[in-house]
Amino acid sequence: MPACRKARARELGIEFGVLKTGTHNAITDVKGLTVGQVTLKDDAIGMHTGVTAIVPHPNNIFKNKVPAGIFLANGFGKMAGFPQVKELGNIETPIVLTNTLSVAAGIEGIIDYTFSFKENDDVRSLNAVVGETNDGGINDIRSRFVKPEHVLKAIMEAKSGPVEEGPVGAGTGTKAFGFKGGIGTASRVLPENMGGWTVGVLVQSNFGGLLNVNGVEVGKALGGYPYQKELECADGSIMMIVATDAPLDSRNLERVAKRAFMGLAKSGGVASNGSGDFVIAFSTNESVRVPHNAEKLALQSANVVRNDDMTPIFMATIEATEEAIINSLFAGVDVTGFNGVTVKALPIDEVMNMMNAHNKVREH
Repeated sequence: MPACRKARARELGIEFGVLKTGTHNAITDVKGLTVGQVTLKDDAIGMHTGVTAIVPHPNNIFKNKVPAGIFLANGFGKMAGFPQVKELGNIETPIVLTNTLSVAAGIEGIIDYTFSFKENDDVRSLNAVVGETNDGGINDIRSRFVKPEHVLKAIMEAKSGPVEEGPVGAGTGTKAFGFKGGIGTASRVLPENMGGWTVGVLVQSNFGGLLNVNGVEVGKALGGYPYQKELECADGSIMMIVATDAPLDSRNLERVAKRAFMGLAKSGGVASNGSGDFVIAFSTNESVRVPHNAEKLALQSANVVRNDDMTPIFMATIEATEEAIINSLFAGVDVTGFNGVTVKALPIDEVMNMMNAHNKVREH
C-alpha cells in the first residue's frame, strides 16, 4: 500500500455484506470503465475543489450510448442531463462530478470531449451528464476555479485500476457526517450461478446524518447526540454512480439506482430537506448499447436480465454503496477551508476501537 494512502475499511478488517469484491474493490472493476480525477488545491486562495469523470467505455460514447436509469432520492440539486436520460433511458457522454457552481464548466468540458471525435463533426446537440455537490463550506466556491479544460483533462486521463479516494477530484472540498468526506468506491462480483456480473459504485459524499459503520452507531458514540449540530450539518448532497456489466435495460437500471439509496441509508444518511441525493446507474454491456441514428428503420433487440434474477444485483448495489461511502470517510484528512475553519478527518483509531468492541473486525 502506498505510504500516501490511508488504509481502507476492508483492509482494516471491516467487511460489508456477504458478496465478494472485485480485484480493486472499485467501480473500475467493471470492465472497460475508467475514472479520471483532477484535484485543484491551493490553501493560499481557498481552492479545495476538482473534477471526477466516469467514462463508461473507451469508444465514442455519443455514437454508442449506454442504457441508464436515474433516481432522485431528494432533488435539492443541479444535476445536468436528467430529463433526457429519463425520457430516452440512455447516457451519451462521460459522467462528470464537480461542485455546484461548476456544472456549466462540466458541460463545456464534455462538449469539448465529444467534439474531439472526428465522426462527431455533424453533432449539433448532446446531453451532457454532470452531477454536483456543494463544497462551499471548505472551498471558495464563488471563485469558480473549475474550468472546462480541467474537465477535459479528467476525461482524457481516465484510467482503469485502483481509484484514489478521499479529498481528491470532486471530493476535494466535501464533508460528510461532520467529518471530511470525498470520493469513495467499492465493487461486488456475483457468483457464476447468479450471473457472474460485476457491480461497481463511486460516491461523492457531502451529506449529513447519524454515521453508522457496518451496524455500529459510530456517530452517536463520537458526538453529544441526540441532535448534535442538527445531525452533523445534515444539509448537503451525495452523488452515487452505479455501473454494471450485467445486460440491463433502463427500467431495471432505475430499480438498481433506487437500491443504492438503501446503501446510503445503511450508512446513516437522512436525505435532509436541503440535500441533493442522486443516483445514476448504467450498464456497460455491449449487447445493450444504443447506436446513434441508425441509417434506416430498424428494430433493436437484446437479451436482458429477467426481473426474477435482479435481486443479487440489488444486493450487490446496496453493499457496494455502503462500503463506498465509508471508504470516502476512511480516506479523509484534516482540511482547513477558505474561511479558516478546519474540518477533521474521521478518527479512525476511535472507530476501530468501537468496531472491535462490537466484534465487527475480521481476524487476520
